[in-house]
Amino acid sequence: MNAEEIIASEEFAKCRSFHGHICPGLALGFVAGKSALKWIKERRAVDEEVVAIVENDSCFVDAIQVLTGCTFGKGNLIYKDYGKMAFTLLSRKAGTGVRLSLRPDAFAPDERHAALRQKIVQGEADEQERKLFQELHYQRTCQVLGTPGEKLFRFTEAKGGVPQKARIAPSQPCALCGEPTMESKLVELDAKRVCRACAGQ
Repeated sequence: MNAEEIIASEEFAKCRSFHGHICPGLALGFVAGKSALKWIKERRAVDEEVVAIVENDSCFVDAIQVLTGCTFGKGNLIYKDYGKMAFTLLSRKAGTGVRLSLRPDAFAPDERHAALRQKIVQGEADEQERKLFQELHYQRTCQVLGTPGEKLFRFTEAKGGVPQKARIAPSQPCALCGEPTMESKLVELDAKRVCRACAGQ
């Protein structure tokens, strides 16, 4: 499929609906998610069949969630605040996985696009500049979707095993604020069991 066909597809429409708009970051996540699922020979997780470890909290991750079925609520989406356009997808069944990281030269910044984005963020862009930004934004999205995953990302076999499944633990009131808190998340403070918020963590 070409980029326009991908954008018109039901699969991409779900990503767009979840994220709220089309953008290059969402497109990068779409290509990465599709490529990783293909590499580990898995489908979208219904429960915790696959685990995603994401290394940023950008638009990229929304496509990963939709495509892989990995979510915070199910405990199979793990966030590491590394600021990298990278993620690992692991198969519980196979016990293997793959890490995809954006190639340094794969998606070079477009100066005009970046300058227009800055003007919009600062509230200085006029209507014509906003329109041009949207056109460039769409073009860059199509550029990403039209590029094979191998040209955008490095693929590395993931090592170190698959994380344990999500644990559900009973709650107990924090000794300071009284709010129910998962027992395993309480910490000791002045001989009291308190939540991390009250402990200043």
